[in-house]
Amino acid sequence: MNSATPQDLEPLIEHWFAQGLFAVGNPDALAVFVQLRDALEAGTLRSAQPDPTAPTGWRVNAWVKRGVLLGFRLGRLEAVEDGVLHCVDKHTYPTRRFTPEQNIRIVTGGSAVRAGAYLAPGVIVVPPAYINTGAFVDEDSLVDSHALVGSCAQIGKRVHLSAACQIGGVLEPINASPVIIEDDVLAGGNTGVYEGTIVRSRAVLASGVILTRGTPVYDLPNKTIYKATPETPLIIPAGAVVVAGSRAIQHGYGKDLGLSVYTPIIVKYRDEKTDLSTSLEDLLR
Repeated sequence: MNSATPQDLEPLIEHWFAQGLFAVGNPDALAVFVQLRDALEAGTLRSAQPDPTAPTGWRVNAWVKRGVLLGFRLGRLEAVEDGVLHCVDKHTYPTRRFTPEQNIRIVTGGSAVRAGAYLAPGVIVVPPAYINTGAFVDEDSLVDSHALVGSCAQIGKRVHLSAACQIGGVLEPINASPVIIEDDVLAGGNTGVYEGTIVRSRAVLASGVILTRGTPVYDLPNKTIYKATPETPLIIPAGAVVVAGSRAIQHGYGKDLGLSVYTPIIVKYRDEKTDLSTSLEDLLR
């Protein structure tokens, strides 16, 4: 079939997704999916994109997620020899290959980028790391060792995802909206951002911070609490410096035992001293 624009693809993806198992083995369904995968990989289509008219500043293209799921439904298992490991995976999601002309640095040692993921020029991936299908990683971002960029997650420019940082997607676990990390964010080691959370530009997540829809975030400088609502995800403000903290249990047996529960705390907003401490990755380029 002829190449379709993103506007043309949406009704085609919705049609074949609605067919369920009847789409399996249909060459037209596979052709539509491949066009979607190629558009995601080229960065001309995204699962979420900036939109100043939207309440969160982002418009989620939910049909793209359904297209990603369609690819799994249509795929058959096949053996894959990638030069390092022997794998068995869906034939619809092979591992991406890169060339020096793309100016994307995939450091030797066992990282994988799945087909349908977009990496912009200047991106560095340090092994072992994994970038799942539908993800969008913008210019000059660093994905450090043992980091995960989940399916359809949106990563901005000059973002540093430190060692063992986990950015959840719409497939792990399945969620309506992808995680969005805006420009110039530093996510420290062993941080986790899940369930559609939006981290605004220039925020800093200190080591060990975990953010989910059910996580209240206490903003000490502004004396307020940020929570997700049924309509909007958890949103971390621009420039916020978030650390892992705790709050005392106020009732019942937990109070009697003097126990506390984990909570993220905004202790300040980014300043020149913070900027100096987050510039070390420039030495790696």
